[in-house]
Amino acid sequence: MLQAFIITLREGVEAALIVGITLAYLTKIGRQELRKTVYAALAAAFLGSIGVAIVISRTHLNEDVFEGWIMLVAAFFVITMVIFMMKTGRKLKGELEGKVGLLAGNDAWFGLFAFIFLMVLREGAETVLILSAVSLNSTELMSFLGTLLGVVASIAFGVMFVKGSVRINLQKFFRITTAIMFLVAAQLIISGLHELSESGVIASSKREMAIIGPIVSNDWFFFVTIFALAALMILFEAASPAERRKAAWSARRERMWMISVLTFSFVFIALITAEFVYAKTVSGLSPATAVTFANGRVSIPLAQVADGDLHRYQAQENGTAIRFWLYQKPDGKVATVFDACEICGSVGFYKSANGVVCKNCSAPINPQSVGMAGGCNPVPLKAIQTADAVIIEEADVAAGTRMFAQQ
Repeated sequence: MLQAFIITLREGVEAALIVGITLAYLTKIGRQELRKTVYAALAAAFLGSIGVAIVISRTHLNEDVFEGWIMLVAAFFVITMVIFMMKTGRKLKGELEGKVGLLAGNDAWFGLFAFIFLMVLREGAETVLILSAVSLNSTELMSFLGTLLGVVASIAFGVMFVKGSVRINLQKFFRITTAIMFLVAAQLIISGLHELSESGVIASSKREMAIIGPIVSNDWFFFVTIFALAALMILFEAASPAERRKAAWSARRERMWMISVLTFSFVFIALITAEFVYAKTVSGLSPATAVTFANGRVSIPLAQVADGDLHRYQAQENGTAIRFWLYQKPDGKVATVFDACEICGSVGFYKSANGVVCKNCSAPINPQSVGMAGGCNPVPLKAIQTADAVIIEEADVAAGTRMFAQQ
């Protein structure tokens, strides 16, 4: 339940923050009529994310390629918005002098719709896919409750942010949100290129993945930075002299929203920190069980691996220790793979709350894609699955010697 709550909260708040900034921005520039476009994009993205997650889970569609291109396209719209905000900001003199458009003249709705739709679609599809893996380790009811609480908390944060930003000075609002958007764009571009590298669309090396991978995969860094900027924007405005000159009742009401945002931010960052510390404690490779071959093969009972966990084994071939592991995927099938990938080599994989993760580049592997070749996915190992066991030939294991001989 807690994992489902944190995952949904994190993805939901990231989307809510972008949507909240957009809604507050539209209000400040006097384009409230475009709020309907935002809500329409939210509804479309919600339905689309469920559809995309279903398609990806039931087909062999490469999730990394899909997410990579979605990120790059979304980055284009983010950068477009940033440039527009900067141009608009230079024309401001304390208060807004007239109404301005958003993104581009009469076609404002299209750019706005595409921006919100792609951002929320990415977060929504990612959330559904991650939760499908998490639910394997918890009851369906508890996972559902955690997800529901995460959605409610995300919506609450979005409302608090919009309400709390009502009295923020317009120029200050533009400065902070421009910085936030730059970070969002940087995250999308780097993450998009990284996803395409993982899937083999863009060439990459073990060293590049080792440097860039942990930065991209640990997107808590980007998110906490963005989250903190939003909280500070509210905090600094709360202490401004102009606030104290407001009517008492209005000041109390709006200050309540500001305090709510700050409290929510503190609690959420504390949860993120706890999750990060926990993730670090489970990032080591689990011990490998030694196996010996009889008549050129080894048989591993299905009962030993039918729990959704990563089961690591090791065999000696001509003085080289070759690791491989078995993993029951969400669809119930058992995948047999080497503990290595074509990009990062034999550094290995470990199981975390988000699924299987590469130890070298920290790339999370879609649980359903384990057993499929390409990118940072573990290299498939030939095996025969019977009604009660997985049978692996010694010759097939020995074929992976090249990946482990140089470790």
